[in-house]
Amino acid sequence: MPNTNDTVNNDSVSSGGFALQCPMPKFDFDVITLGHGSGGLLTHRLLQSGVFDIFKNDLLDQQHDGAVFELNGKLAFSTDSYVISPIFFPGGNIGDLAINGTVNDLAMCGAAAKYLSLGFIIEEGFPMEDFWKVLVSIKEAADQSKVSIVTGDTKVVEKGKGDKIFINTSGIGLVHPKAFIHHKNITAGDVIIISGNIASHGIAIMSLRKGLEFDTDIESDTVNLNHTILSLVERFGKDIKFLRDPTRGGLASVLNEIAELTQMGYLIDQRLIPMDEQVDGACEMLGLDPLYVANEGLFMAIVSKEIAADFLTLLKQDQNGINAAIIGEVNTDNPGRVIMKSRIGGKRVVTYLTGEQLPRIC
Repeated sequence: MPNTNDTVNNDSVSSGGFALQCPMPKFDFDVITLGHGSGGLLTHRLLQSGVFDIFKNDLLDQQHDGAVFELNGKLAFSTDSYVISPIFFPGGNIGDLAINGTVNDLAMCGAAAKYLSLGFIIEEGFPMEDFWKVLVSIKEAADQSKVSIVTGDTKVVEKGKGDKIFINTSGIGLVHPKAFIHHKNITAGDVIIISGNIASHGIAIMSLRKGLEFDTDIESDTVNLNHTILSLVERFGKDIKFLRDPTRGGLASVLNEIAELTQMGYLIDQRLIPMDEQVDGACEMLGLDPLYVANEGLFMAIVSKEIAADFLTLLKQDQNGINAAIIGEVNTDNPGRVIMKSRIGGKRVVTYLTGEQLPRIC
């Protein structure tokens, strides 16, 4: 890190619910300018004034256009782009969201993320202080996930042609040798498990949007799930049939996707789906169905009936699974459809979300 003589202050930067003593370096400008995306001197100074230092590792230190490395075994690869608004929200920001999102996508393949790329598209005029906060949160999330950022790119667009900052992350990881996660493994009688309270992330975002503020302490659930998943895979192996994180589109979209792929029936019970009371109340007030609201720190698992109870017990011992619950089962009724038992005892078809319930959510 830069010497303290070259820093603006020594205050800790808090991001994503964590704090890291990470002083902001002295940048040449208070805001991002078009020159910072030119590839010239300002770009060089931006990268050298802390960006390379904060993500320091042997591969990134080469400052090459790519990264060369060796991995032995079955690999998983994923990419995602993050355009969330607002970029800072209760429980996190776009930085840790970007890392956790790609790490979790790899975890849903039964893989431990090893290396990530990091791409920024920044709007001219974006404050350097906010950029540094995002970088710090990325560093914290990467460290917690035990993943290295080894290559990246920065582009700057004219003011009005972006929205503060967009981030793309791509990741590669090693698949656990006991992981056999594929929708083709799902059979009738398998059990559906959700790892925690749904809809918290989406409502946390809504709480900051103009005219939609709530007097609550609802926070995003963004967190890395790789350590949780890998411990479950190590224990239960091929009895874990399918994993997916219900992010954009929520739990309903994931269930519909898998129902369509497998042409089997998926029966869930509304009374069993865990949700924070404040989130439930906010959804009711806004007329939102929580089944379609985005999540960022949850996963849905479909597992063999024989190991469901033990799977749930182990998951609930993990910080990321305290509120986990069995919410339904797979059957041969209503092929290709998701059916939900309501709180009052009736049943209804849960379809795909039509239109856009909650824009710019991840």
